[in-house]
Amino acid sequence: MLQGQCLCGALRFTVEGPPKWTSYCHCQSCRRHTGAPVSAYAGFEAAKVRIEGELAYFSSSPGVRRGFCGRCGSTITYEGERWPGELHLHIGAFDDPSSLAPTGHAFPDERLPWLHLP
Repeated sequence: MLQGQCLCGALRFTVEGPPKWTSYCHCQSCRRHTGAPVSAYAGFEAAKVRIEGELAYFSSSPGVRRGFCGRCGSTITYEGERWPGELHLHIGAFDDPSSLAPTGHAFPDERLPWLHLP
């Protein structure tokens, strides 16, 4: 079982089982949402994720909504119509993200030229 939370602790989540995948995302929307040069996600079956507390949502583009803590602003989730039944969780929000190393890259054509990752 994997667990995590937002910065202030108002939201906690628990995931049963390993992720379906892990990846960096280089898209401009993720950069603007997080304020970071790249985001790192783990994708899970939505039915295996339990969230305690109330997520606030922002629809960042058609068919996409991003969940965050309405109290501290921590980014927690990504949901997209392209991945029905999946919930993507920001790896940095996990209590122990060390076992969730990204293995792929989404939107590599939008990668910042100075960012060097394996």
